[in-house]
Amino acid sequence: MARKRGRQEETKKGSPEWMTTYGDMVTLLLCFFILLFAFSEIDAKKFEAVIRSFQGSLGILDSGKTIEQSEYITSAMQDELTTNQLEELEDFRKLEERLRQFLEANELDADVLITLETRGLVLRFQDNVLFDPGLAELKERSKEILSFIAEVLYEPEFEKKFVRVEGHTDNVPMSSYRYPSNWELSVSRATNVVRHFIEELGLEPDKFSAAGYGEYHPVAENDSAENKAKNRRVDIVILKSELTISTP
Repeated sequence: MARKRGRQEETKKGSPEWMTTYGDMVTLLLCFFILLFAFSEIDAKKFEAVIRSFQGSLGILDSGKTIEQSEYITSAMQDELTTNQLEELEDFRKLEERLRQFLEANELDADVLITLETRGLVLRFQDNVLFDPGLAELKERSKEILSFIAEVLYEPEFEKKFVRVEGHTDNVPMSSYRYPSNWELSVSRATNVVRHFIEELGLEPDKFSAAGYGEYHPVAENDSAENKAKNRRVDIVILKSELTISTP
């Protein structure tokens, strides 16, 4: 009997046999996750830039630029672009450079901002460039700028592009017989720009849409004369190919 009990005690020593297989499995899983971590790229700056780019564009974060101009955003976007999209992006960059040269030659570079956004190329005109205060009739000099833009839109690279014209005001109440509110003023300004492109410069009507946002899409707080001037603007947006004139 003593001999039998000794054998039983001997078999109980050490870990159970299943622990060996379990330990091997855990070790393999650990190696697997270490490899995944090694292959991944964690870039805090890129993540922060992506988050900032959504501010104001989806209505869920603090207001800001439609897209954050960042080298991280640009490189990340280009990684996902198709050949056609890359060609279109290059066309927009060439157009941006041409417009900048034209504005500098006409000493308008301080009053017209050009930005390349996710929706397309945006030309932002301060209201004193195109209009007199409180009015929606185009200034004579502004027609030279619009004529230059029309020449570009006739070119093969841009002849099929849609163009959206957006009118904006500051928060100072507008009250006149012709423009009872900022809504009417912003809509009239956008519409008159579109009508000039169509009726005077001969562009196709189905390329254009006009929208007036009044004071409700500011790019700066209306807390100073300088910031109010920034909000009184007209944006001419040359949309990317995948977007239509119905894009908000």
